Amino acid sequence: MTNSKNRSQSGASRKVLRSAASAGALAAAALGGALVTAAALSAGFARSTISADTFRQLDLFGEVFEQVHQNYVETPDDSDLIKGAIDGMLGGLDPHSSYLTADDFSRMQEQTRGSFAGLGIQVVMDNEGADKGLVKVVAPIDDTPAQKAGIQTNDLITEIDGAKVLGMSIDEAIDKLKGAKGTPVEITVLRDREKPSFTVKLVRDIIRVPAVTHRAEGQFGYIRITNFSEQTESGLTKAIKALDKEVAGGPKGYVLDLRSNPGGLLDQAVAVSDAFLEGGEIVSTRGRNPKDTLKEMGTPGDLTSGKPVIVLINGGSASASEIVAGALQDRNRALLLGTRSFGKGSVQTVIPLQNGLQGALRLTTSRYYTPSGRSIQAHGIDPDIAMPVIYPGQEEITERPSEASLPGALDVEKNSDDETAAAPAVEPVKCGYKEDGTTFKDCQLDHALEILADTTVYRAALADASAGRAKQQ
Repeated sequence: MTNSKNRSQSGASRKVLRSAASAGALAAAALGGALVTAAALSAGFARSTISADTFRQLDLFGEVFEQVHQNYVETPDDSDLIKGAIDGMLGGLDPHSSYLTADDFSRMQEQTRGSFAGLGIQVVMDNEGADKGLVKVVAPIDDTPAQKAGIQTNDLITEIDGAKVLGMSIDEAIDKLKGAKGTPVEITVLRDREKPSFTVKLVRDIIRVPAVTHRAEGQFGYIRITNFSEQTESGLTKAIKALDKEVAGGPKGYVLDLRSNPGGLLDQAVAVSDAFLEGGEIVSTRGRNPKDTLKEMGTPGDLTSGKPVIVLINGGSASASEIVAGALQDRNRALLLGTRSFGKGSVQTVIPLQNGLQGALRLTTSRYYTPSGRSIQAHGIDPDIAMPVIYPGQEEITERPSEASLPGALDVEKNSDDETAAAPAVEPVKCGYKEDGTTFKDCQLDHALEILADTTVYRAALADASAGRAKQQ
């Protein structure tokens, strides 16, 4: 590879962890009553930003807290009262602003780092059906304790170290499965619903979740990004270099799979977009405060040397995924194929409280916009080639939740009146099984590879998509 990127460390898109002493003062002051609250707030905030009426309302909050603390029928837990008040305040803003306890904050940091100590299984918990309330294995991660012990997809975990899973939340169960490297854990597994369960003893290890996987698809490179963690940029660079060696003469084009990618770190979305671009604007964020209004620019050097790219998206492609898809679409660098994305176009800043000892505030601070100025919030990214898919056993497309369907989502009212808010009706493609008779075909990937195989078709589709967007602007 002769191309290289030398990205400067722009403070705009890096994972922001701003000082939050004033927020900590608010939480502490509420414990001391109304007068202490006002005094602490006046020290922590500029008075010009908070009106006298707001101070009176905070004084009211302090009085209510004191009355509950002294007179409730049972002795309340003061920390629960404060957390409830914070949750209520943030819950009224939008679906993505929230308070993270110290444990939640630690868990979020693990997710963004892309590594943690545990067993190496992806799990879910059904809310209905025969498996309701049990931990179900989605898949074991390669080269982990779970995979080496023979844990399989759809295995049910019914007990963890003798404690029944039924009655636990999914987070409580995950916390029990995790632990320090080298520590043992015993799980009870139900595999065949008609046979008795069995126990498996495992030893926890450091689990590294690959954010990027790749493989050669004939003359083309397939790159799958599952999340935007701190490992994504380096994983993508390694994948491109590996494919350059694995495909004779280098890939003639690439499929970038962002389907069901829920997003992650903004700086990683910028880096992934930059890998396919020769400089220029990637995304802008616009917030209420000047510090939250920024523009991210790329750097010279397309790591794929301008070769054709098709990006796969669907209703599960959200946030950082939409930044990448929107940037490559607006810059006419790639064709988008699939179905409309989720529509999460807001940026959350994570603000540690009392240096993280009291958790953190996850606060929506800005919206992001594609290079052409499109806001994705509550609308999403429309593919250039719409291709909904129906698999065996389905009679119609399953409706997925979107940003616009979330209670309290920003900008929903504005988009609900937009003529383009409803995705155009497209006849779904019926996708069958592979030759083994059990594995579903990936019809969207197959179609993407067909388009890449004919340079004339690809260029014509790219030109048509660009012309169509120009007419809509």
